[in-house]
Amino acid sequence: MIKPEKTFCDVEYAESRHLTGVDVAIFSSGHGSPYKPGVPSHAAEAPSAIRGALTWYSSNPNQFDFDTLKPVFGGKRIVDCGDIGGSLTDGAENRSKIAEATRQILSSGAAPFLIGGDDSTPISFIQAIAETGPVTVLQIDAHIDWREEVDGERFGFSSTMRRASEFENVRRIVQVGARGPGSARQTDFEEAQAWGAKFITARMLHAHGVEQIIQEIPSGENVILAVDVDGLDPSVVPGVILPAFGGVTYTQMLELIMGVSEKANIVGANFVEYVPERDPSGTGAAAIARIICNAISASGPIRQST
Repeated sequence: MIKPEKTFCDVEYAESRHLTGVDVAIFSSGHGSPYKPGVPSHAAEAPSAIRGALTWYSSNPNQFDFDTLKPVFGGKRIVDCGDIGGSLTDGAENRSKIAEATRQILSSGAAPFLIGGDDSTPISFIQAIAETGPVTVLQIDAHIDWREEVDGERFGFSSTMRRASEFENVRRIVQVGARGPGSARQTDFEEAQAWGAKFITARMLHAHGVEQIIQEIPSGENVILAVDVDGLDPSVVPGVILPAFGGVTYTQMLELIMGVSEKANIVGANFVEYVPERDPSGTGAAAIARIICNAISASGPIRQST
């Protein structure tokens, strides 16, 4: 792992294989499984932008956070384990490094938080968490990511939930915020439904509120929060490759995180697809960083099923 120039919210840096007494460990990968080997991911610079997005007033753990009604981070000990350093050409190597870092963090008893990179980076992250036992994946995304392959690549950013559905202990997938066109075909949607994925589109969310999502999360379940930031409305995060109007608001995202944490257990989270050069003001990076802070506050260690 490579030590970043600036850690997330200036928290302590620690190597993922040497963690003790840590509640949440953040790490990053700017590269996943490329569709065009040798070409950097459109979201390769996201981790550094998100790490540096917040001021002391927004991220100091002694500050009281009125989003959560707790101190920032909820009193948890947070470390930043740095970046995996990824390859522009070898997606399998990137996936292996992401999985290994996730396993190291889990073995310490901490909750892993991944900052991407594009939406191919969470595939092996989800797989590694699912190795510990049954999980529900709660995806926030404008797109459903159920392509079997794109130009022969099965592990790219259009196939994340399809691959997640193939992991033995992924028992449920709840997908929130879909809207507009993307790479999905009608058959992808139908096959996702046949598998059992539950879709709550952006229109459904705005019409019926967050509670319908909470109802889909099994009580006491270990939950992976998978956030593609284009699931948020462009007014919140403008820096994405395909802005889609009518997305999840900041307040809805906060209510969703808090609602899930009251019913179930957020054991890991990933935040992907931010494109800094499309957000020159940096407001999107700040919003993402604040959502990460909220999710950290709401997270907990894996509970073993009985």
